Amino acid sequence: MDLNAMEENFRQKNRTCFILGASGETGKALLKKIVERNIFSNITLIGRRQLTFEDKAYENLVQKVVDFEKLDEYAEAFQGHDVGYCCLGTTKAKAGAEGFVRVDHDYVLKSAELAKAGGCKHFHLESSKGADKTSSFLYLKTKGQVEAEIEDLGFERFSIYRPAVLLVDREESRPAEWVARKFLCAFSSVFPTMSIPITAVARAMVVNTLKDGEQKVEILENKAIYNLGEIGDKE
Repeated sequence: MDLNAMEENFRQKNRTCFILGASGETGKALLKKIVERNIFSNITLIGRRQLTFEDKAYENLVQKVVDFEKLDEYAEAFQGHDVGYCCLGTTKAKAGAEGFVRVDHDYVLKSAELAKAGGCKHFHLESSKGADKTSSFLYLKTKGQVEAEIEDLGFERFSIYRPAVLLVDREESRPAEWVARKFLCAFSSVFPTMSIPITAVARAMVVNTLKDGEQKVEILENKAIYNLGEIGDKE
């Protein structure tokens, strides 16, 4: 796979994108890769607050600040993008059960609806390993439900990413998490179903954007994400 040739071909199409959740770990890693690759003519960040960047490479980003409780009033932010990336999410521990569903289902689905109405053709969704709308676990059930409901919207191409345990170097110190991360990192290449570096997820999203989609709806489980991420790492 000639990634450089694919990038050049993609650039010539003069496509634009938006990213939801660029302040989160996956969103930050994805934005960094997209900026480095310079594959889009315009990048829009949609979020609840303005983000600041010191690197001049980010100076041409467009930022749209929205109220996720009133997304219908911000439909304009979702218009005119060819590709959309959704890395939006929280946890039950942070937001409570009701807050988790509101973010990971309601906000995500409404954003997808507005993106589809605004002309988005390829929608990428960061989901989770084990997502299943029939699951008895709230987290997995919610992830599975939103996958199914976005599929029903009928995007020209819908890519679902189901990573396992995400490995990320956080700024704050968490000793127990650091030990677990180091342990899992050592085995991630040998057993690419247990965990995955968050940078690999970001690289996989970018590489998959450049590829021609073979299916209208594609589900990438952890190993497939890992393999695509490896391609992006080698180029």
